[in-house]
Amino acid sequence: MTTTTNAPASTLSPPAARAPGRRRAASRDSARAAFNSRVLTWLALGIFIFLYLPIIVLVIYSFSGGNNVGVWTGFSTRWYAELLSDRALISAFRVSLWVALWSTLISTVLGTLAAMALERYRFFGRLPFDTVLYLPIIIPDIVMALSTLLFFVTFAVPLSRYTILVTHVAFNVAFVAVVVRARLAEMDASLEEAAADLGANAWTTFRRVTMPILMPGIVSGALLAFTLSLDDFVITFFVAGPGSTTLPVRVYSMIKFGVTPEVNAISTLMLVGSTVLVVISLLLQRK
Repeated sequence: MTTTTNAPASTLSPPAARAPGRRRAASRDSARAAFNSRVLTWLALGIFIFLYLPIIVLVIYSFSGGNNVGVWTGFSTRWYAELLSDRALISAFRVSLWVALWSTLISTVLGTLAAMALERYRFFGRLPFDTVLYLPIIIPDIVMALSTLLFFVTFAVPLSRYTILVTHVAFNVAFVAVVVRARLAEMDASLEEAAADLGANAWTTFRRVTMPILMPGIVSGALLAFTLSLDDFVITFFVAGPGSTTLPVRVYSMIKFGVTPEVNAISTLMLVGSTVLVVISLLLQRK
Protein backbone atom coordinates (compact mmCIF):
# COMPACT_ATOMS: atom_id res chain seq x y z
CA MET A 1 0.00 0.00 0.00
CA THR A 2 1.42 3.32 -1.08
CA THR A 3 0.97 6.53 0.94
CA THR A 4 0.96 9.78 -0.99
CA THR A 5 1.98 12.98 0.82
CA ASN A 6 0.57 16.21 -0.55
CA ALA A 7 3.24 18.93 -0.54
CA PRO A 8 2.19 22.52 0.12
CA ALA A 9 1.09 24.37 -2.97
CA SER A 10 3.69 27.07 -2.39
CA THR A 11 6.53 24.60 -2.78
CA LEU A 12 5.09 23.22 -5.96
CA SER A 13 4.38 26.55 -7.67
CA PRO A 14 6.99 27.50 -10.24
CA PRO A 15 9.11 30.69 -9.89
CA ALA A 16 7.14 32.20 -12.73
CA ALA A 17 4.09 32.29 -10.49
CA ARG A 18 5.82 34.81 -8.21
CA ALA A 19 6.98 37.06 -11.07
CA PRO A 20 3.83 39.27 -11.15
CA GLY A 21 4.19 39.95 -7.41
CA ARG A 22 7.81 40.93 -7.85
CA ARG A 23 6.95 43.23 -10.71
CA ARG A 24 4.25 44.93 -8.64
CA ALA A 25 6.70 45.39 -5.75
CA ALA A 26 9.33 46.80 -8.09
CA SER A 27 6.74 49.14 -9.58
CA ARG A 28 5.72 50.36 -6.13
CA ASP A 29 9.36 50.91 -5.14
CA SER A 30 10.00 52.83 -8.35
CA ALA A 31 6.94 55.02 -7.84
CA ARG A 32 7.88 55.64 -4.20
CA ALA A 33 11.45 56.58 -5.18
CA ALA A 34 10.19 58.96 -7.88
CA PHE A 35 7.77 60.58 -5.41
CA ASN A 36 10.45 60.97 -2.74
CA SER A 37 12.87 62.43 -5.27
CA ARG A 38 10.25 64.92 -6.44
CA VAL A 39 9.31 65.92 -2.91
CA LEU A 40 12.92 66.30 -1.79
CA THR A 41 13.72 68.38 -4.87
CA TRP A 42 10.88 70.82 -4.20
CA LEU A 43 11.69 70.88 -0.49
CA ALA A 44 15.33 71.73 -1.19
CA LEU A 45 14.26 74.40 -3.67
CA GLY A 46 11.89 75.92 -1.12
CA ILE A 47 14.61 76.01 1.55
CA PHE A 48 17.03 77.72 -0.81
CA ILE A 49 14.41 80.30 -1.78
CA PHE A 50 13.57 80.92 1.89
CA LEU A 51 17.24 81.43 2.78
CA TYR A 52 18.53 83.36 -0.21
CA LEU A 53 15.58 85.35 -1.54
CA PRO A 54 15.99 88.09 1.13
CA ILE A 55 19.69 88.35 0.25
CA ILE A 56 18.87 88.68 -3.45
CA VAL A 57 16.31 91.39 -2.67
CA LEU A 58 18.89 93.24 -0.56
CA VAL A 59 21.42 93.16 -3.39
CA ILE A 60 18.84 94.41 -5.91
CA TYR A 61 17.70 97.32 -3.74
CA SER A 62 21.30 98.35 -3.09
CA PHE A 63 21.27 99.66 -6.67
CA SER A 64 18.14 101.76 -6.14
CA GLY A 65 18.60 105.49 -6.44
CA GLY A 66 15.85 106.44 -3.96
CA ASN A 67 16.13 107.36 -0.30
CA ASN A 68 13.87 104.58 0.92
CA VAL A 69 15.26 101.11 1.50
CA GLY A 70 12.37 99.11 0.09
CA VAL A 71 11.29 101.38 -2.78
CA TRP A 72 12.75 100.89 -6.26
CA THR A 73 13.19 104.20 -8.10
CA GLY A 74 15.56 103.16 -10.86
CA PHE A 75 19.03 101.71 -11.26
CA SER A 76 21.79 103.77 -9.68
CA THR A 77 25.18 103.34 -8.01
CA ARG A 78 24.60 106.41 -5.85
CA TRP A 79 24.88 104.65 -2.51
CA TYR A 80 28.08 102.86 -3.45
CA ALA A 81 29.59 106.24 -4.28
CA GLU A 82 28.43 107.69 -0.96
CA LEU A 83 30.19 104.88 0.89
CA LEU A 84 33.53 106.33 -0.18
CA SER A 85 32.71 109.67 1.46
CA ASP A 86 31.42 108.20 4.74
CA ARG A 87 34.35 108.66 7.13
CA ALA A 88 32.77 106.62 9.92
CA LEU A 89 32.33 103.62 7.64
CA ILE A 90 35.84 103.93 6.26
CA SER A 91 37.25 104.09 9.79
CA ALA A 92 35.21 101.06 10.86
CA PHE A 93 36.40 99.16 7.79
CA ARG A 94 40.03 99.95 8.65
CA VAL A 95 39.57 98.62 12.18
CA SER A 96 37.89 95.47 10.85
CA LEU A 97 40.66 94.93 8.32
CA TRP A 98 43.37 95.46 10.95
CA VAL A 99 41.77 92.98 13.34
CA ALA A 100 41.07 90.44 10.59
CA LEU A 101 44.61 90.52 9.19
CA TRP A 102 46.41 90.19 12.51
CA SER A 103 44.00 87.62 13.94
CA THR A 104 44.33 85.57 10.76
CA LEU A 105 48.12 85.65 10.90
CA ILE A 106 48.34 84.70 14.58
CA SER A 107 45.56 82.09 14.52
CA THR A 108 46.96 80.46 11.38
CA VAL A 109 50.34 79.90 13.02
CA LEU A 110 48.86 78.69 16.31
CA GLY A 111 46.18 76.58 14.64
CA THR A 112 48.68 74.87 12.34
CA LEU A 113 50.99 74.04 15.23
CA ALA A 114 48.07 72.76 17.30
CA ALA A 115 46.85 70.57 14.43
CA MET A 116 50.29 69.02 13.96
CA ALA A 117 50.68 68.38 17.68
CA LEU A 118 47.29 66.68 17.97
CA GLU A 119 47.61 64.63 14.79
CA ARG A 120 51.24 63.51 15.01
CA TYR A 121 52.10 63.26 18.69
CA ARG A 122 50.80 61.48 21.78
CA PHE A 123 51.31 63.38 25.03
CA PHE A 124 49.82 63.73 28.49
CA GLY A 125 46.66 65.84 28.46
CA ARG A 126 46.12 65.40 24.72
CA LEU A 127 42.40 64.61 25.02
CA PRO A 128 41.56 67.58 27.31
CA PHE A 129 43.59 69.87 25.05
CA ASP A 130 41.75 68.55 22.01
CA THR A 131 38.40 69.16 23.71
CA VAL A 132 39.23 72.68 24.87
CA LEU A 133 40.63 73.63 21.46
CA TYR A 134 37.35 72.88 19.70
CA LEU A 135 35.08 74.49 22.30
CA PRO A 136 34.83 77.83 20.41
CA ILE A 137 33.23 75.94 17.52
CA ILE A 138 30.61 74.33 19.75
CA ILE A 139 29.62 76.98 22.28
CA PRO A 140 27.27 79.81 21.27
CA ASP A 141 28.78 83.17 20.37
CA ILE A 142 26.95 84.92 23.20
CA VAL A 143 28.54 82.58 25.75
CA MET A 144 32.02 83.24 24.40
CA ALA A 145 31.35 86.97 24.25
CA LEU A 146 30.25 87.12 27.89
CA SER A 147 33.12 84.92 29.07
CA THR A 148 35.78 86.98 27.31
CA LEU A 149 34.22 90.22 28.54
CA LEU A 150 34.24 88.87 32.09
CA PHE A 151 37.88 87.88 31.67
CA PHE A 152 38.89 91.38 30.58
CA VAL A 153 36.86 93.02 33.34
CA THR A 154 38.32 90.71 36.01
CA PHE A 155 41.89 91.63 35.06
CA ALA A 156 41.03 95.30 34.47
CA VAL A 157 42.00 95.18 30.80
CA PRO A 158 40.65 98.26 28.97
CA LEU A 159 38.50 97.41 25.97
CA SER A 160 40.09 98.38 22.66
CA ARG A 161 40.94 96.92 19.29
CA TYR A 162 43.49 94.73 21.02
CA THR A 163 40.83 93.01 23.13
CA ILE A 164 38.94 92.36 19.89
CA LEU A 165 42.13 90.91 18.41
CA VAL A 166 42.72 88.56 21.35
CA THR A 167 39.12 87.36 21.25
CA HIS A 168 39.15 86.75 17.50
CA VAL A 169 42.38 84.78 17.78
CA ALA A 170 40.78 82.66 20.51
CA PHE A 171 37.96 81.42 18.28
CA ASN A 172 39.84 81.46 14.97
CA VAL A 173 42.51 79.03 16.18
CA ALA A 174 39.91 76.27 16.44
CA PHE A 175 38.68 76.70 12.87
CA VAL A 176 42.21 76.77 11.45
CA ALA A 177 43.15 73.68 13.44
CA VAL A 178 40.13 71.76 12.09
CA VAL A 179 40.96 72.54 8.46
CA VAL A 180 44.70 71.89 8.76
CA ARG A 181 44.19 68.72 10.77
CA ALA A 182 41.86 67.32 8.11
CA ARG A 183 44.53 67.99 5.49
CA LEU A 184 47.20 66.44 7.69
CA ALA A 185 45.13 63.30 8.23
CA GLU A 186 45.06 62.70 4.46
CA MET A 187 48.82 63.10 4.11
CA ASP A 188 50.93 60.00 3.50
CA ALA A 189 53.38 59.72 6.41
CA SER A 190 55.73 57.63 4.26
CA LEU A 191 56.73 60.80 2.39
CA GLU A 192 58.29 62.23 5.54
CA GLU A 193 59.92 58.89 6.30
CA ALA A 194 61.41 58.81 2.82
CA ALA A 195 62.82 62.31 3.29
CA ALA A 196 64.37 61.25 6.59
CA ASP A 197 65.89 58.16 4.92
CA LEU A 198 67.48 60.43 2.33
CA GLY A 199 69.24 62.41 5.06
CA ALA A 200 66.88 65.35 5.59
CA ASN A 201 66.59 66.63 9.14
CA ALA A 202 63.28 67.51 10.81
CA TRP A 203 63.28 71.16 9.69
CA THR A 204 64.19 70.34 6.09
CA THR A 205 61.51 67.66 5.95
CA PHE A 206 58.92 70.07 7.27
CA ARG A 207 59.95 72.87 4.90
CA ARG A 208 60.37 70.76 1.75
CA VAL A 209 57.78 67.99 2.23
CA THR A 210 55.19 68.69 4.93
CA MET A 211 54.63 72.40 4.35
CA PRO A 212 53.97 72.23 0.58
CA ILE A 213 51.44 69.44 1.10
CA LEU A 214 49.71 71.28 3.95
CA MET A 215 49.77 74.67 2.22
CA PRO A 216 46.30 74.40 0.59
CA GLY A 217 44.82 73.52 3.98
CA ILE A 218 46.74 76.29 5.73
CA VAL A 219 45.65 78.92 3.20
CA SER A 220 42.10 77.61 3.32
CA GLY A 221 42.04 77.86 7.11
CA ALA A 222 43.53 81.35 6.95
CA LEU A 223 40.83 82.52 4.52
CA LEU A 224 38.15 81.01 6.72
CA ALA A 225 39.60 82.75 9.77
CA PHE A 226 39.77 86.06 7.89
CA THR A 227 36.13 85.75 6.83
CA LEU A 228 34.92 84.88 10.34
CA SER A 229 36.87 87.74 11.87
CA LEU A 230 35.71 90.27 9.29
CA ASP A 231 32.03 89.33 9.67
CA ASP A 232 31.85 88.77 13.42
CA PHE A 233 29.36 90.94 15.27
CA VAL A 234 28.16 89.32 18.51
CA ILE A 235 31.54 88.74 20.14
CA THR A 236 33.01 91.99 18.83
CA PHE A 237 30.04 93.99 20.14
CA PHE A 238 30.83 92.88 23.71
CA VAL A 239 34.62 93.37 23.70
CA ALA A 240 34.97 96.51 21.56
CA GLY A 241 35.95 99.75 23.25
CA PRO A 242 35.72 103.43 22.32
CA GLY A 243 37.29 104.14 18.93
CA SER A 244 37.43 100.45 17.99
CA THR A 245 34.14 100.08 16.15
CA THR A 246 34.29 97.43 13.47
CA LEU A 247 32.27 97.39 10.26
CA PRO A 248 29.51 94.97 11.42
CA VAL A 249 29.05 96.98 14.63
CA ARG A 250 28.89 100.20 12.61
CA VAL A 251 26.27 98.74 10.27
CA TYR A 252 24.22 97.70 13.32
CA SER A 253 24.37 101.23 14.71
CA MET A 254 23.27 102.60 11.33
CA ILE A 255 20.20 100.35 11.43
CA LYS A 256 19.33 101.54 14.93
CA PHE A 257 19.44 105.25 14.06
CA GLY A 258 17.85 105.09 10.62
CA VAL A 259 18.01 102.76 7.67
CA THR A 260 19.12 104.06 4.27
CA PRO A 261 20.04 102.18 1.08
CA GLU A 262 23.65 102.77 2.13
CA VAL A 263 23.17 99.84 4.50
CA ASN A 264 22.12 97.69 1.54
CA ALA A 265 25.24 98.73 -0.36
CA ILE A 266 27.70 97.99 2.43
CA SER A 267 25.92 94.70 3.20
CA THR A 268 26.20 93.70 -0.45
CA LEU A 269 29.93 94.42 -0.49
CA MET A 270 30.43 92.40 2.71
CA LEU A 271 28.41 89.55 1.23
CA VAL A 272 30.43 89.50 -1.99
CA GLY A 273 33.76 89.65 -0.15
CA SER A 274 32.81 86.87 2.28
CA THR A 275 31.46 84.67 -0.52
CA VAL A 276 34.63 85.03 -2.58
CA LEU A 277 36.84 84.12 0.37
CA VAL A 278 34.71 81.09 1.31
CA VAL A 279 34.68 79.82 -2.29
CA ILE A 280 38.46 80.15 -2.54
CA SER A 281 38.79 78.32 0.79
CA LEU A 282 36.60 75.44 -0.43
CA LEU A 283 38.50 75.16 -3.70
CA LEU A 284 41.81 75.02 -1.88
CA GLN A 285 40.55 72.25 0.41
CA ARG A 286 39.87 70.06 -2.65
CA LYS A 287 43.46 70.23 -3.89
